[in-house]
Amino acid sequence: MRIFTEQVLKRFAEKHPDALVPLQVWVSVVRGGRWSCFADIRRDFNSVDAVGGQRYVFNIKGNTYRIVAVVKFTIGFVYIRFVGTHQEYDKIDCLTI
Repeated sequence: MRIFTEQVLKRFAEKHPDALVPLQVWVSVVRGGRWSCFADIRRDFNSVDAVGGQRYVFNIKGNTYRIVAVVKFTIGFVYIRFVGTHQEYDKIDCLTI
């Protein structure tokens, strides 16, 4: 899979250094993924949630942080729409970001 807006992860890790390694692992797994459906994502990330609108929520570092990404299975793209703390995540609407 190809990741778009990966730069946002790098900027986030600068502010939250403890997230750096878990984010690097996430990027590595996503890049190596061959996803064609939600079950494929679930195989690689057992705590991922589908929230609608082609959006998926990934728990990072034991649910300390979250990533919301749009996954386009047919073209193999993952668009990062949000990365933040769990508290920040609670303030957003996943379907409108």
